Amino acid sequence: MTRPRPAMAAAMSGAVDLSALKQRAQEPAAPREPSAGGEWTVDVTEANLETEVLAQSNRVPVVVLLGSPRSEASAALAATLGDLVAEDRGKWSLARVNVDTSPQIAQVFGVQAVPTVVAVAAGRPITSFAGPQPADQLRRWIDSILDAVAGKLPDAPESEDGDVEEAVDPALVAARDALDAGDFEAASAAYQALLDGGATGAVAAEATASVRQIAFLVRATAQRQDAVQVADAAPRDIDAGLAAADVEVLSQQPDSAFDRLVALVRVTSDDDRATVRARLLELFELFDPADPAVIAGRRKLANALF
Repeated sequence: MTRPRPAMAAAMSGAVDLSALKQRAQEPAAPREPSAGGEWTVDVTEANLETEVLAQSNRVPVVVLLGSPRSEASAALAATLGDLVAEDRGKWSLARVNVDTSPQIAQVFGVQAVPTVVAVAAGRPITSFAGPQPADQLRRWIDSILDAVAGKLPDAPESEDGDVEEAVDPALVAARDALDAGDFEAASAAYQALLDGGATGAVAAEATASVRQIAFLVRATAQRQDAVQVADAAPRDIDAGLAAADVEVLSQQPDSAFDRLVALVRVTSDDDRATVRARLLELFELFDPADPAVIAGRRKLANALF
């Protein structure tokens, strides 16, 4: 079994310990059970997009079918993909989206026509197509996806052989040791070197999360202690709002931080809005995508933008 990461130490004396935040960011998504009939299929809306597509895609590839009940081609494709996902019994999952009732999801995936099918792995789209496809071609497409992601998903289920003690890369050990010692500059450099060297799977997931966490921690602990009060007194001040959001996340108040930045998105435009949105997305990435605060924050952001 892979050794769990130790908690991140406080950045300095009196700083808030981010261990709870880090634990939430690195916890694997809970396994999904097959639905009735032995199918690994779920209907997706804005409410469960994070859990059923993004978080789930850290375990197995998720094939997202964006279609409409008004489209015969969508229904035919759904039936064929349903047969294939049942045959593969958990190697991947099928997420069906009704674009008529969930237009924001269609916008997220850039849908131009229905049906559109997008394969998502490790939270990112990796390949897609539009229009109907014959079953044999779909079979080859699915198999190519399974081959491409084999051994590369951070939360992939363990093999039937059970837990296997893994040899740990010395470079990963060095990065962890630097992090545990509070040497954030060395830890960040070591983790980034792993990513630059082509790390994959759980190592890449840990390195990516740790680089993000360290960058946030260094920035947030440098903010002035009264950042929240300053921002509250100047609700349209972007710099003040960004600083206050950092402090609120550092203080384990992500809901307040997200709401603050969503409010700024609503009253800004152009480059200013892009700056605030980018910071909000960056803060989302510190947490598990299935975290209720993130799900609510993303929904509020989508409403503010559209």
